[in-house]
Amino acid sequence: MPELPEVEALVGYLDGRMRGLTVARVQLASYAALKTVDPSLDSLVGEPVRGVSRHGKFIDIAIGDAHLVVHLARAGWLRWSDAVSSAVIKPGRSPIALRVVLSDGSGFDLTEAGSKKSLSISVVRAPRDLPGVARLGPNPLDPAFTRADFGRALAGRRTQIKGLLRDQSVFAGIGNAYSDEILHAAHLSPFAIAATLPEATVDELFAALRSTLERAIAEASGRPPAELKDAKRARLAVHGRTGEACPVCGDTVREVRFADSSLQYCPTCQTGGKVLADRVLSRLLK
Repeated sequence: MPELPEVEALVGYLDGRMRGLTVARVQLASYAALKTVDPSLDSLVGEPVRGVSRHGKFIDIAIGDAHLVVHLARAGWLRWSDAVSSAVIKPGRSPIALRVVLSDGSGFDLTEAGSKKSLSISVVRAPRDLPGVARLGPNPLDPAFTRADFGRALAGRRTQIKGLLRDQSVFAGIGNAYSDEILHAAHLSPFAIAATLPEATVDELFAALRSTLERAIAEASGRPPAELKDAKRARLAVHGRTGEACPVCGDTVREVRFADSSLQYCPTCQTGGKVLADRVLSRLLK
């Protein structure tokens, strides 16, 4: 799933290529992916692209007086082309959910792999008309978001820190991969309870959050969409690296599996050498 750094890179790439051009054609191939009916997709045709921005993991393309808002979810992606194919997309016959063609012939396809479809495409008059955008918490990289704000977000929450970092109503844009990376950088167990963290640990976690995301954005910036997935995998220290050596201490990266997801961590760096139980109700092994 693309998270804040990849979505930020996609937004920068799209804004540099789409701004000022006009939408020449839109073709919907997955009717289930379209979550709104008014304004219509067809109303975007002939309208200029005013800019591209981000709200958490949502991509917001301002077109005329409307906004084309996309959430790529777990298996969605965006494929850019400087010369989009003129072939008609047959619904159900390809992974393409939506094609947008611009006035210079360039454009993109939104695609989704797998059988579990959760890609979301919406056309709205204002991004906050979407419940998913309206409920978003602060951007953790916003200069106005301070260490004090971060501390208040954690205070009183009897919640495991891994889940809290992923909660979009608390911190917009952080997902499964970067929460693993942030906790590894902060030397913190994913099962630590947010409300019980000492102030010094909160300091370290806030610094790790900022540095991890800023570094990832810097490394992703300017890359075309086709390179972003591989570039992300290459820079991850623990996420998706079960059984490999931790790049910091050399211990084996471990995994905790849940019903529909998993997390990765380093016992030496994060849990004092203790191995977390790999079951749905995970806890430290006695």
